[in-house]
Amino acid sequence: MDHEHASEVLSGYLDQELGLSEALEFERHLAGCEQCQQVYAQHRQLSAQLKQPGLRVEAPKELAMRIKAALPGRRSPWERLGERLRRWTGGRSSTWAPVGAMAMSVVALSWSLSLYLAVPSSEQRLTQELVDDHIRSLQFNHLSDVISTDKHTVKPWFNGKLDFAPPVVDLAQQGYPLVGGRLDYLDGRAVAVMVYHYKLHPINLYVWPGNNAGAVPHIHAQQGYHLAHWSTAGMNYWAITDAGDNELSGFIAELRAHPAS
Repeated sequence: MDHEHASEVLSGYLDQELGLSEALEFERHLAGCEQCQQVYAQHRQLSAQLKQPGLRVEAPKELAMRIKAALPGRRSPWERLGERLRRWTGGRSSTWAPVGAMAMSVVALSWSLSLYLAVPSSEQRLTQELVDDHIRSLQFNHLSDVISTDKHTVKPWFNGKLDFAPPVVDLAQQGYPLVGGRLDYLDGRAVAVMVYHYKLHPINLYVWPGNNAGAVPHIHAQQGYHLAHWSTAGMNYWAITDAGDNELSGFIAELRAHPAS
């Protein structure tokens, strides 16, 4: 992929609209192009800022009703199915009507159940989003927007970029040195990411306000990575690494035992 093509598909990549092969080709170009890296970082930060909750405006109910009324009508699947049954019976009432109604009920129930089972839960969607984000940060070599082992450098870097102050903890003496931080977008909002290392294994720690997880971390594996999430002191925490579950468990134990900054 040349520089001109990369510039054309940058917006599509940010919106996750590219196919897998084109996205990988863009990432390979990005890894070796400092100019595109700078533009990408600017667009990424701007996108996160534009998605801040305070910038969203809810449309008036009257406007929403007018738009809905102006849209062309569309029959539901059940109306279309009923139309087919009426054509089959020639529009006549017959002894088959109860059977047809029962068949429609069975079809509706089966379809609804299949749709319900096929839709992932909110936690499953968030987990997959987090794994994808972690992989992208490794592929781009874009683990950190601010590179520093000093929490007094990393924490102030987030000022003005987030609507909360993320706690930043230094765990170098415990074997998990802080190496930097970055701004990211997850679960529909801007989040802080603190980056730690365990030997050669990076650990991404995502933090944002809320109490959506349990107080006790639960470690599980997905796509070869170990993840854990929990809530404490009004903050949601997600940690992910390619290190083992024992190493991640040790990191979490040290982090939770350390007073937050």
